[in-house]
Amino acid sequence: MKRLNLPHWLVSFLVISALIFTGCSNSTANNSVESPTPKAESISPSPLAKNTPQSLSKLPRLEGKATVLMIVKSSPITIEVDGTNAPITAGNFIDLVQRGVYNGLAFHRVVREPQPFVVQGGDPKGKDEKVPMAQLGMSGFIDPATGSERRIPLEIKPKEGKEILYSRTFEEAGIKDKPTLSHTRGAVAMARAYNPDSASSQFYIALADLPFLDGSYAVFGNVKDGMDAVDKIQQGDRIESAKVTSGLENFKN
Repeated sequence: MKRLNLPHWLVSFLVISALIFTGCSNSTANNSVESPTPKAESISPSPLAKNTPQSLSKLPRLEGKATVLMIVKSSPITIEVDGTNAPITAGNFIDLVQRGVYNGLAFHRVVREPQPFVVQGGDPKGKDEKVPMAQLGMSGFIDPATGSERRIPLEIKPKEGKEILYSRTFEEAGIKDKPTLSHTRGAVAMARAYNPDSASSQFYIALADLPFLDGSYAVFGNVKDGMDAVDKIQQGDRIESAKVTSGLENFKN
């Protein structure tokens, strides 16, 4: 069958549906999804937008790189996590791996047709096999230390810039540059709701180059080995285990 070539706007809409509509959220107004386009919501500036040491110091960090080995359907997937260019986002992921949060969680959304997009997982409610896949995609990690959902800021480093941009997309910040970590095939990034600072534990892996997501979502790593296993993931498949195999000395909690 000949592959359908979709217009750019339709591809963007479908991916936004896969990432924003199912991003981490709760019942508060700031995170409710009311429109198919992220421009429709007025986003109030977050304290994290100031990039103050006080606001970021409470979150886990990865100062360098680390490697995570994820097993899905008995197949290994090796992920290089880049804390050099996304220290908060990478640190959050490593912390959740270390806590065993991802073990047993389902990939609740897989989008391959009409073109390859993403596989997405990381909703903690997915550990319960009785919960239907259709009900997943709205929850994040509840930090036992606070009893509330941990949220991390949108974190993207411009390719030509020295400073990381927090809490705003490139479009909102007027940045025309490309990000250091882009949405190439195998990129690992955080799903979120409309609020740029709503990412928690849900992540996705790009099944193709998705440049129209660059500057809007935080990429924090890439699949170094096992992309063939990622290509075989189906909705409902579970992460059998995830563990840090190297670089743990770069993790700061």
